[in-house]
Amino acid sequence: MEYKFSDIEAQIQSFWREKEIYKVSEQSGRPPFYVLDMFPYPSGAGLHVGHPLGYIASDIFSRYKRLKGFEVLHPMGYDAFGLPAEQYAIQTGQHPEVTTDINIKRYREQLEKIGFSYDWSREFRTSDPSYYKWTQWVFARLFESFYDISLQKARPIEALVAHFEEHGSKGISAFCGEECSFTAQEWKSYSEHEKSDILMHYRLAYLGESIVNWCPALGTVLANDEVSEGLSLRGGHPVEQRKMKQWCLRISAYAERLLKSLETLEWTESLKETQRNWIGRSEGAEINFFLPSIEEHLTVFTTRPDTIYGVSFIVLAPESELLERVVTSEQQEAVAEYLMATKRKTERERMAERKVTGVFTGAYAEHPITKELIPIWTSDYVLAGYGTGAIMAVPAHDTRDFSFARHFNLPIVQVVVPEGEEASNPITWQEAKPSKAGKLINSPLINNLSVKEAIAKMNNYIKEQSLGDVKVNFRLRDATFSRQRYWGEPFPIYYKEGIPTLLSDEQLPLQLPAIDSFLPTESGEPPLGRANNWHTKEGYPYELSTMPGFAGSSAYYLRYMDPHNEHALVGKEKNEYWRQVDLYIGGTEHATGHLIYSRFWNKFLFDLGVVCEDEPFRKLVNQGMIQGRSNFVYRIKDTNTFVTLGKKEAYETTEIHVDVNIVHNDVLDLEAFRKWRPEFATAEFVLEEDGTYVCGWAVEKMSKSMFNVVNPDDIVRNYGADTLRLYEMFLGPLEQSKPWDTKGIDGVHRFLKKLIGLFYQDETWKVTDIAPTNEELRSLHKLIRKVGQDIEQFSFNTSVSAFMICVGELQQQKTTSKQILEPLLIVLSPFAPHLTEFLYQKMHEAECSIVTAEWPKFEEKYLVENTVKYPVSFNGKVRFTLTLPADTSKEEVEKIALEAPDTEKWLEDKTPKKIIVVPGRIVNIVF
Repeated sequence: MEYKFSDIEAQIQSFWREKEIYKVSEQSGRPPFYVLDMFPYPSGAGLHVGHPLGYIASDIFSRYKRLKGFEVLHPMGYDAFGLPAEQYAIQTGQHPEVTTDINIKRYREQLEKIGFSYDWSREFRTSDPSYYKWTQWVFARLFESFYDISLQKARPIEALVAHFEEHGSKGISAFCGEECSFTAQEWKSYSEHEKSDILMHYRLAYLGESIVNWCPALGTVLANDEVSEGLSLRGGHPVEQRKMKQWCLRISAYAERLLKSLETLEWTESLKETQRNWIGRSEGAEINFFLPSIEEHLTVFTTRPDTIYGVSFIVLAPESELLERVVTSEQQEAVAEYLMATKRKTERERMAERKVTGVFTGAYAEHPITKELIPIWTSDYVLAGYGTGAIMAVPAHDTRDFSFARHFNLPIVQVVVPEGEEASNPITWQEAKPSKAGKLINSPLINNLSVKEAIAKMNNYIKEQSLGDVKVNFRLRDATFSRQRYWGEPFPIYYKEGIPTLLSDEQLPLQLPAIDSFLPTESGEPPLGRANNWHTKEGYPYELSTMPGFAGSSAYYLRYMDPHNEHALVGKEKNEYWRQVDLYIGGTEHATGHLIYSRFWNKFLFDLGVVCEDEPFRKLVNQGMIQGRSNFVYRIKDTNTFVTLGKKEAYETTEIHVDVNIVHNDVLDLEAFRKWRPEFATAEFVLEEDGTYVCGWAVEKMSKSMFNVVNPDDIVRNYGADTLRLYEMFLGPLEQSKPWDTKGIDGVHRFLKKLIGLFYQDETWKVTDIAPTNEELRSLHKLIRKVGQDIEQFSFNTSVSAFMICVGELQQQKTTSKQILEPLLIVLSPFAPHLTEFLYQKMHEAECSIVTAEWPKFEEKYLVENTVKYPVSFNGKVRFTLTLPADTSKEEVEKIALEAPDTEKWLEDKTPKKIIVVPGRIVNIVF
């Protein structure tokens, strides 16, 4: 039968849709299993062949779990808000909703062509008001909650207010941004504005000042991953650091829990370590340094209080509030210039910066122990959000401080303990030092101590002498939650006499209004400032900023469990059935942002009793990237003639990227090239001896600018979706990056044709009810075991090899047995669902589906060999081989060996002295 993949795939996809084969039911009685792909953003460019890699892997696993008897939730939707659609709207005037709708339709069409087993009845987009109603609802709950440190969970803000009214701030165990001290009487006397300001220090969603990446040209705040080298990735506009009033989420309250529960997850150790580093737990001391010029104390956080004697200067973060108060008049201009330069760098860039920069403030701090005056500098390698935004620099014992001291010729003080005769005890305190240069200072407090003991002793000393306090610190900072954009979720907030006030749940969703332009207003307000009637019925103005992209994607996995519930984000019964995502597949680029935010939202909802699991994603697998395989043509200089790869050394040429879609196995389609661009219409060629033009190639990032983007639609049109699916898995291990190379795709396509040959002889169906042979059963059960193990371990590439080997063996065995071919189809169906469904239905001559079949049971007995090959040796040299039944006795083996026709030839009329038989292994005749 001819493999008419287009007809087969269209027919099967139509069957799946009509019969709602992939519709999920919580009432099926089957155990649940939830498989999820990371939320895609539907760009105008559509999918390229790199995008489906993770989707195909998750689809294989989903289909496999269905065959193993699970009710599998495998949904798809769209992260539809965001800056790209808004920027396109600014450029064209087309509403972002229109663009987004067009892009989503294209995405879904592409996804359906590849044959994914999604339950499309659960599809949604974050830009739909019926969805973002629940994002607004979660924000409202965050606004109405604080974090109780003693209970380690979120609690209603009303409980905090009740405590204030009865006890004031005394005895409160609440995580806060700024300590407040007041009595119950004082609380009752405060104005509503004052109370609101105090509560903002405790709310989990709060309005506060933070340092943001502000892009004046785009008129909005950008996330760190939207900025590179001081420019916006979108448009390449200058970005500066600016302190702004922003809505924030107090994610730092959950830092300890986020860290601890990592140990319960089935994630790779490298991914866990990335999150540990991002959360950044450190135990240390906060030490107070007196500032004589303003008669206040500066507090620094250090994990190494044992090095305090080595402090030779203080460094403030450029954003520190103390900076403008301590800087002297002589240094004000230099500091101001430095701050302007720092504004152009993101925190991520500052952390990665290797160049040493900084400015002296002109001020000094008093060393808390030696009372010496220490110079105060500012440098962008100190971040405002970590610790106190100031460090005590110990250059002899810290590499970065050492580089700074050397660059600005600052003192280097090495902490030592007495040596030799001066030492009353042996010396054990040691530290790897960047340099031994500089002044040596004696530190008798840490004589005869290990580093760990020295730290503990200094911590106690600091507390005893009231020089500071011991504290646990985290690098994790609160998330900025405002964007000065139009295309995002509106905040359910209005300002009543200037006080941020929540809309009631009954008023949700607060929908985006129509506006005449998507640019900021002439006065610099966000685009929502252009909306008419953007206020409550009472005339109170709504918030003008919108939520960021991660708002809609932080709890989307919960909505898939119960997408049509109008009364709750997720119903209790549905959540208790699915519980959490069992398998999450996506890229490593979300290791910190999305995964941290989702875990935070989930823990908060767990505290509220909305969800039944503390963690959202039990197992997570990161897929690698499919890179582009670029092709090049070589134009002879100052001509329109192109020379083939094999002859280019004889000419002076210019290398030009060429569209890979007009190249097949590195051979250029000459006519297609002439039509590709007007300037190539008259192109001439210097060809290989066989008349072909061979292109050069390189592995690069898949990009439109390199003309190496491969559209999956083209692969599906030319080879079929099953070929695409198998080939993407065949390229290499799922977690590794690998280049797209169409050279191997023909082999995968031929494999599917061979598969059809097991079922059809020309147009004649040849499957029979004949009993299978032992050899056929062995081939089948080798495959069942191998593929089952591979899928569980996500080793899909080796499964494709196993399919090819098995089909090759069955061809040689001339297999026609239904008992072999039916389970073969079932095992292959997760990888090539269309063709296997088509053949399975032909085999059953009924309206059934392979999706509801049962995964074949592996039976070890079929892999036990029924025969054994015995090498027969004469005086240790193998002369021939006997093939005997595996259960042949030792005596019978000896008898058959002696009676074999070849034995007489090799004995040469001699009588054997000894016959050695090792059962199942060898026969050795000694004469």
